[in-house]
Amino acid sequence: MSKRKHLNYIISAALIAAAYASLTFLSGVFGLAFGPVQLRLSEVLTILPVFTPAAIPGLAVGCFISNIGSFNVIDMVFGTLATLAAAFLTYYLRNIKLKGIPFLSLLPPVIINAVVIGFEIAIFFMPDTSFIWAFLISAAQIGISQFIVCFIFGIPFYLAFNKYNIFEKISSKK
Repeated sequence: MSKRKHLNYIISAALIAAAYASLTFLSGVFGLAFGPVQLRLSEVLTILPVFTPAAIPGLAVGCFISNIGSFNVIDMVFGTLATLAAAFLTYYLRNIKLKGIPFLSLLPPVIINAVVIGFEIAIFFMPDTSFIWAFLISAAQIGISQFIVCFIFGIPFYLAFNKYNIFEKISSKK
C-alpha cells in the first residue's frame, strides 16, 4: 500500500469514527443512544464497510468513544467488539447483492447487536426478570431498533453513497 493510500485509509477511518461518535451523541440528546430502545443515528454508518475497509476500524473506534458515554466498561468492551465483528461481516458480505443492494451486509449489525446488547441490557437493566425473558425482550427491542436504522435509513444512505462513489473518489485522488 502506498503512503498516499495508507494516509487516505487512516483519514477515512478517523472521519468515520468521528461521524459515528458525533451521531451517537446527537442520538443521546434525544435519549436514543443507550438503554433498551436505541435508535442511534450513527448505526446508519454500519453500511460503510461495503465501500471501504477503513470503515471497520473507524466504526469500532467511533463505537468505543460513544460507549464511554454509557459509563459501563462492559458496554465499552463488548459493544465495541460487537460493532467490530459486524463491520467485518458487513465487509465480507459486500459483494452479495440483490437488485444492486447488499441486503445481507445490512444484517450483521442488526443480529450481532440484538444478541450482544440484548444480553447486556438483560443483565444490567432487568435483573429482577427471568433472564430468558429479559434477554428475548431486550434482543427484540434492539433488533427492531437496529433494523429500522440499518434498513429504513441504511438503504437510501447506501444508494446515495453508491451513486456518487464517494470512497472511490477519495482513494483514486493522486
